Amino acid sequence: MLNEGITSNPIDRPVKAERAKKTLSRVALFLGELRDGLTMINMQNAYLITSKAYTEKQAGIMFFVFGMSQFLFQTPAGYLMDYSDKKVLLLGFSAVGTTLLTLATAAFATDNGGNLAFMVFVKFLQGAITALIPPGLNSITQGIVGTVGMTSQVAQNEMMNHLGTAIIVLTGSLLAFWLYPNIGLLFIVSPLACIGVVYYLTQIRPGDIDHNAARGLVETSKTTLKKESFDGTGAPYSPPSLDAQSSSYDSPKNMKFIPSFSFGLGESPSRTSFDNNGQKQADTPLQILKDPKLLVFVMICFTFHLSNGTVLPLVMQALAIGNGRAGILMSGLCIIVAQTFMVMSASICGKYSGIYGRKPLFLIGILSVPVRCCLLTLLLHIKESYNDNEGYYNDGYYNDNNNNGGPPAWLDIVILSTQALDGVGAGVFGTMYVLVTSDISGGTGRFSLTLGLTTAAMSIGGTVSGYLGQALAQDIGYRQAFMILGSMALFPAILYFLCMPETLPEKDKPLNEIAEGDEDEDETTYKQVV
Repeated sequence: MLNEGITSNPIDRPVKAERAKKTLSRVALFLGELRDGLTMINMQNAYLITSKAYTEKQAGIMFFVFGMSQFLFQTPAGYLMDYSDKKVLLLGFSAVGTTLLTLATAAFATDNGGNLAFMVFVKFLQGAITALIPPGLNSITQGIVGTVGMTSQVAQNEMMNHLGTAIIVLTGSLLAFWLYPNIGLLFIVSPLACIGVVYYLTQIRPGDIDHNAARGLVETSKTTLKKESFDGTGAPYSPPSLDAQSSSYDSPKNMKFIPSFSFGLGESPSRTSFDNNGQKQADTPLQILKDPKLLVFVMICFTFHLSNGTVLPLVMQALAIGNGRAGILMSGLCIIVAQTFMVMSASICGKYSGIYGRKPLFLIGILSVPVRCCLLTLLLHIKESYNDNEGYYNDGYYNDNNNNGGPPAWLDIVILSTQALDGVGAGVFGTMYVLVTSDISGGTGRFSLTLGLTTAAMSIGGTVSGYLGQALAQDIGYRQAFMILGSMALFPAILYFLCMPETLPEKDKPLNEIAEGDEDEDETTYKQVV
């Protein structure tokens, strides 16, 4: 414990805001497939192709429009989150909206893409609404734990998110197996997840979120500085008010609460901005865009998802098409295997990225994609070799018109097992890109805007990848598609290795130890940090 001599104007030791953080983890658990729409978009592709006789290109068009809509609205959504103190309400709205549109997809899709124009419009709306989810969840997280607590809490959020997704998809896959071929009812899992999201969002109190910390203007959140009823003092918990004068022990008082809407044209690129009264304020968008680290990282986000975004749908389709109800089940298992390994990857990132830095772990995640595509190319080549003389296999997937022979069942299982590498790649990327964005935007007051830019790059990359992969699979075959995508995946790895510096600040390691309630309560260390 701290010496009792420190009594003059005492500063509360940072402790876990346990109630708010536990509630946030449960939001992430139920947010699951609603978070970015991709998981249920993948399930929708499998559903539309197998049950509604859509072609790969028709499904690719819907994926493309969904991603383009996310791209167009992602950065404005981040800017809105920086400005608004209604983050919880906006996140709840986006969860309900995307759920309704998922149900509309299942309810109104007609055979052979007969109402494709209407379905494209539905996907455009869904992309716009889901653009609010990544900056919403992560800005609420940073508003509760501050920049110094992001490493562990983002990892916890990702773990719970992937766990929730795995549970949701397993439930949906079993429903599809039992209901085949009329599998539209599997999407009943979406409103069940949405109910959980909305319920736990209502448990987050307005005073739990420090909006200056949420947008990265200060490093610590007042929520983590407030003694709670379980911290050993016996004092009852009362959340900090929205009009608190200071957001952290090292921030200036009377911090400007609303970010400026000036875009910074003609201003100097200084990373620290002050108003006429000498008060710190958010950087302009133009100042953000002048950061070379951010520009490199945006390119990495784009090229990674350009190569990786369509691999999972192609694997799901390769296992589902022509394989009946077993194929639908294996298609769902693709997501479940990946999500299981994403949980472990997120946990590892939370434990070690604050010790060894962001770069080594990030490179491991990026390099998993070319390795995975190489294995898939080899496995599909083996699978095709079993059928060269039987006419059973065509362009990388089964042909129901001749099913008297073919490859052994274990090949499908091995193909399914490659999804473990998807869990490594997407699990690491999903955790680390938020942390790197937080590192880059620290002190700018534009965390959500910066996150909107990086997420927009991911959206447009995944969008182009979705259509490109489907077109390649339909025109030249699944094996050749994986070969091309694996080659493309080498570029972001090389770019990150050569051009992206380590972004973890040296001071973050001891701050994280204190913010996470480290058992060592050495007074000297604490004094140095404070």
